[in-house]
Formats: sequence, structure tokens, C-alpha cells
Amino acid sequence: MKILKWILIVILILIAIPLIVALFVKKDYLVEREITINKPKQEVFDFIKYLKNQPQFSKWAKMDPNAKMEYRGTDGTIGAVSTWDSQEKNVGKGEQEIKKIAEGDRIDYELRFIKPFASTATAYMSTEATPDNQTKVKWGFAGKMPYPMNIMRLFMNMDKMIGDDLNVGLTNLKTLLEQK
Repeated sequence: MKILKWILIVILILIAIPLIVALFVKKDYLVEREITINKPKQEVFDFIKYLKNQPQFSKWAKMDPNAKMEYRGTDGTIGAVSTWDSQEKNVGKGEQEIKKIAEGDRIDYELRFIKPFASTATAYMSTEATPDNQTKVKWGFAGKMPYPMNIMRLFMNMDKMIGDDLNVGLTNLKTLLEQK
């Protein structure tokens, strides 16, 4: 009976340690990347504000060109929604809604992931004029991992995971717009 008690104590300690550690791990994350495009600011903004244009440059959309895409509302305006449904595990199912637009400067989105797991995140794209008629485009992605799942942040480099995908998308965007 004494050994059973010690086994139970060890099991409880093994369960408690990660839960205690998770109390001290950040829940929020923000990943941002930027690129300079050799096009005027308004031309770049007029392209990125439309949800229907994202599959042309987004790495996530390009991961499954056969994903079912649907659009609701007036594209390029607050409340417009794009949905995706893919059999690809890394693409999954979800929707993106335009939540706020600062015309010519910034678009804020809410991303609602359904599969492979439910979560909500925010994203934005902003444009800034630079000398020589160029535009700096910044793409940001923010989310929150609730307790106790936030302990996974110790083993996941969100900046690298998401940042690399943002870089690919921004490079695709630059190539696409500079060829026009």
C-alpha cells in the first residue's frame, strides 16, 4: 500500500509540474514581417485589401490550390469574409473577416480556424510609402494560446513557424505586383 501511495504522489507531481510552468509562460504572441515593393503605396493597398487577391500570394492558400474558397459580403470592405475548406492538414478549414480598414494604410482581419483545431487569431497588413515611389508592406499575425496549452510555446518557435510563411507570402506579393 505504501508503494501505491508513492506512485500516486509521483504521478501527481509529474502532472503538476507542467501546469505550474504553464502559469509563467506567455499566452500571447505577435509575428511580423515586412518587404519593400517597387510600386506606389495606393496601388499596393488597392491590391491587398481584396480577400479574393490573397490566394495569389499567400503561402497558406498556395499549399492547396484545390481548397474550396467562398466569399461573403462586399470584398475590400469591413465585414467581408473569405472561407476555406481543405483536405490538407496544414491548411484545414476556417474563415477570415475584414474587421477594420484605415483606407490606404492598414487592414485588420480576424481569422477563425475550425480545423484541424479551433482557434481565433488576428492579422493585419499595412502599407507605408517610402522614397522612390516604393511601398513598405508589413504583415502581422497575433494569437493567444490559452492555459495550459501555452506550455507548447516552450517547444514551438512561433516567430519562425509563422514568420517564414509570412516572408514567403510577402515575396510572392512583391513578385506579383512588380510584374504588373
